[in-house]
Amino acid sequence: MTNKPTHLDDSGAAHMVDVGAKPATGRRAIAGGRIAMSAEALEAIRSGNAPKGDVLSTARIAGIMAAKRTADLIPLCHPIALTQVSVEFDWEDTGLSVRAVAATTGPTGVEMEALTAASVALLTLYDMAKALDRAMVIEGIRLLEKSGGRSGDWRAE
Repeated sequence: MTNKPTHLDDSGAAHMVDVGAKPATGRRAIAGGRIAMSAEALEAIRSGNAPKGDVLSTARIAGIMAAKRTADLIPLCHPIALTQVSVEFDWEDTGLSVRAVAATTGPTGVEMEALTAASVALLTLYDMAKALDRAMVIEGIRLLEKSGGRSGDWRAE
């Protein structure tokens, strides 16, 4: 890896990295995070009795839609053709965790798309349940693993 910032030109101005000469390869990234909430809010989501309706389906769709719009949200991200986006939730004792997967076959990675999907899914969970618990805490959003590309595979410890 280089120590030179890749999104700055020689004069220090921000620019989008040219990936035109890079080969198209299969790339995949997984991101995750969690939201902690009250037992009341968690039970309302689990039982399908949240005031705004089907919380998990709405959050899943929001995460998928967000991944597809990452380049519109993060200024120097390339718009890429995603071949897969999935958002899954796991029940925990004090909240929910999210796992977002993004994949493509192209010249640049999908880490930002996976992170965006996880983040927006968690924000949507908050929005859908805030009438039950405004003290919910979103935490631990991070890249869990990535594969493909010049830098190869990586997994968080």
